[in-house]
Amino acid sequence: MNSKGYIRNLYLTREWYVLITAVIVLFFTSFFWQPLLQVALLACAVLWALTLADYTLLFVVKGAIKVTRIVAPRLSLGDENDVKFSFLSTFPFTVYAGVVEEQPVQLQNRDFYHRMKLPINVKVAFGYKIRPVERGEYIFGNVLCFIKSPIRLVQRRIVACEPMMVKTYPSYLQLKQYQLMAISGSNLTGSRKIRRLGHSLEFEKIKDYVQGDDVRTINWKATARRGNLMVNTFTDARQQQIYAIIDKGRAMKMPFDGMTLLDYSINATLALLNVTLLKHDKAGLITFSHNSTDIVPAERKNGQINHLLEALYKQQTDFKESDYANLLVTTTRKINQRSCILLFTNFETYSSLERQLPYLRQMAARHLVCVIFFRNTLLKELQENQPDTTEGIYIKTIADRFDYEKKQIVRELRRHGILSILTTPAGLTLDVINKYLELKAKQMI
Repeated sequence: MNSKGYIRNLYLTREWYVLITAVIVLFFTSFFWQPLLQVALLACAVLWALTLADYTLLFVVKGAIKVTRIVAPRLSLGDENDVKFSFLSTFPFTVYAGVVEEQPVQLQNRDFYHRMKLPINVKVAFGYKIRPVERGEYIFGNVLCFIKSPIRLVQRRIVACEPMMVKTYPSYLQLKQYQLMAISGSNLTGSRKIRRLGHSLEFEKIKDYVQGDDVRTINWKATARRGNLMVNTFTDARQQQIYAIIDKGRAMKMPFDGMTLLDYSINATLALLNVTLLKHDKAGLITFSHNSTDIVPAERKNGQINHLLEALYKQQTDFKESDYANLLVTTTRKINQRSCILLFTNFETYSSLERQLPYLRQMAARHLVCVIFFRNTLLKELQENQPDTTEGIYIKTIADRFDYEKKQIVRELRRHGILSILTTPAGLTLDVINKYLELKAKQMI
């Protein structure tokens, strides 16, 4: 490192400024009391000697700070992700370090600072959590270590870790969480797994009767042959086509807890389609906006979930008005057999539903359609308030009106044979998967 490099990475500490201020005060006071001049000169000499010694320890004595940043190969959208560090000092003395990491711009965090003590040749670890709320590439910059020796008058800046890029994908951490629902075949309201036999028309096997089996499934011919009660068991119908359709229009831009409704829908879609594949159904994806429609045909093959994950990761939109007419054309041309369609969208008012209802009715004539839209959680808070002013009463009346229209939308969809889920962003994934399992249990898929 040349002399310019040393100067560029050299910083004086707060302790140095305190001491130099004390020396200046001594010199100033010595003008009024002469004996203090010798004390001031001695203090100044000691300060500069310690500063030189401190500089020698940090810049002349051989040593380095080795930092390893540990991040998952990809981040999970909307979930807590771990970022860990491992520090190792090769200086022949204990080092006191202040760590600054240049975090991704999407996190909007500019005050990251961590103090730590680094003994000689001892690994020290620490970490923190981040919650990304946008899909895309997250660039972690340099890790800067501002190190001090035990003297603590000078500090040296060391660039200890190079930048790295990590992609943020839809919430793949939810996949394992909701696999239980596919295995148990029952709605998940806690962590208990409940076994439920299917009652579709797809025969599975004949087994001995045990207490609790449905007596309507007794196989009398097999019972006569064996001399013991035998019952038929059935499994859920398989290889059905399940399509998740995501509206990328402006109605899905509404934020909740830092994320848009679109990203909540993308997370829920990934978890839903993973459960669909585990239930031996075919999983497909359609996304649409004002001028384009993307489609992943429904399949059940190796690598399908990774294909869907990549497709969901790449979704981009400018949140313009969505074209439902184009969506109807796409579903008519591309989906050639009756399928279950779960449409993620949002209707804030009854009039917004009326504009799209003709297209939804035509889709429902060919497929089993379930429209998923969102409660406005802010309106719920306004409804629960007890206003004592005219303005407060007016606001609560408007909130009640919007809530009434949401319920009216549910009734109107039901009137035309269209299923619906009215849910909150936080409960979206659980409600959607429960609905899918319910439809299978009722033999509607």
